[in-house]
Amino acid sequence: MEAFSVEVGPSESVKIPESVLRRDQARQEELERRRNTKESQSVSEENTAYFSAAFSAEKAAIEELISSCSSADHEKITNMLEEATLKTQQLQKFLNDSTMFLTQYELRQAQAALQKLQASITELKPKKKFAFRSRTVTAGSSQQPPAAAASSGSTEKRAGLGTAVDGGAVSAAQCGFSNVQNEVLIKRSEEMQQRDVLLSHLTNCKVRLYGSPSTLHIKNVRDCQILSGPVSSSVFVDECTGSTLGFACQQLRTHNTTDTQIYLHVTSRAIIEDCQGVRFAPFNWTYDGMDNDFKVSGLDPERNNWSEVDDFNWLAAGTPSPNWTVIAESERICSWEPAS
Repeated sequence: MEAFSVEVGPSESVKIPESVLRRDQARQEELERRRNTKESQSVSEENTAYFSAAFSAEKAAIEELISSCSSADHEKITNMLEEATLKTQQLQKFLNDSTMFLTQYELRQAQAALQKLQASITELKPKKKFAFRSRTVTAGSSQQPPAAAASSGSTEKRAGLGTAVDGGAVSAAQCGFSNVQNEVLIKRSEEMQQRDVLLSHLTNCKVRLYGSPSTLHIKNVRDCQILSGPVSSSVFVDECTGSTLGFACQQLRTHNTTDTQIYLHVTSRAIIEDCQGVRFAPFNWTYDGMDNDFKVSGLDPERNNWSEVDDFNWLAAGTPSPNWTVIAESERICSWEPAS
């Protein structure tokens, strides 16, 4: 057995077996590991406590601002809602930046609180009557009203889909498309910049959203292709089947969705719940002006956690969720057909 000599005096030395030295080194390493773990846990607890206090305080301030709208005049309400919207977006960013040390329960509670704030703001925003956006009519074409043109199905046929509809019914608080089949649907940047966008009850539609929405809600869609410019805060997907989606956002919440591909740029983490057959790839749609829309949205184009997905129905540690996968590079869409 190999041993090392250690001098203990001017003329004495003691031989220490190598096995003893190894055990001592292992003991020192274990002590160091425990010390680091304790320090890390302490930092995490401090961060969580700070987040909870800061989030609650800012949430209370926004709720007070919303509550004050009931006794304010019209002009003040508009300004107060704009301030509440800005504060909510800032609170959303604070949550996104804190996800690394929050538990799933804490994350879900905070996201639910933010959704409630956003819903309260949307309810208070003044509504505008149903209206169609006017269309540009080229020389020599018939002066057919937009509503008639949309229903006739006789113009701008593309890719086997129906009429390309540019614009649609909008409100001051929300814009989007609902109850449409077999059509190309387009929103331009000036129509939806920093507004809430709703896409609901769509079947076999191709949708293009140019610009930067505040939030994007996709609900009850089937066999659709939906591409959006960068979304400032959240994208909510519910009851989506057999579709292809593409967007950039701060956070993604997906519910009750099956057999759907999502080309994603997300600066926090994607969350799925009650989903099956959802597949992810990095967001790769581009259009003229997208760089400026990223600046408007406040998203970091260099920070993309597209493959970091939390499945709230799958809590088995160390085992991948069977409800989502990554799209193989050879199967990804590389070139998107223009819709206009």
